[in-house]
Amino acid sequence: MAPPAFTGPRYNQFIQSPKVRVIDENGENLGVMFTREAFEQAQGVGLDLVEISPGADPPVAKFLDIGRFKYEAQKKANEQRKRQKTQEIKEIKMRPNIDDHDYQTKMKKVFEFLEEGDKVKLTLRFRGREMAHNQLGMAVLQRVAEDTAEVAKVEQHPRMEGRQMLMVIAPK
Repeated sequence: MAPPAFTGPRYNQFIQSPKVRVIDENGENLGVMFTREAFEQAQGVGLDLVEISPGADPPVAKFLDIGRFKYEAQKKANEQRKRQKTQEIKEIKMRPNIDDHDYQTKMKKVFEFLEEGDKVKLTLRFRGREMAHNQLGMAVLQRVAEDTAEVAKVEQHPRMEGRQMLMVIAPK
């Protein structure tokens, strides 16, 4: 019968190395010994022999309760996943002939997004004859880049995509 596929550390009779460096339940080094002998000692104490560092030469094994060890490892992984912050891309849409007050309102939101650690994609939409004056749009995006220079860096410089001009800024 084939052993089950492991997702965690190998333990007890599933340890494949003939010799292991053994650490007891109190954290004391018992030295290098045969895996079978270490397994019997672990059973004598009422614990499992768990391979902690399989890459070492010889591998390091410890006397542990495998159920508790897996439970704590799972809790640690969940805690790390909870703390992890994914960086989102927030979008702000503007027009090339944006008024000053509207610009200030949009910039307030841009600064909020940057403080939260998110990237900001600025989209300028051109309509009708505005397409002939894309230097106006470029001027608006340059102004945004200058205003946010202290807290953000331009990740994607302004470029035209159809009727839109796009620029992406990211927090420093």
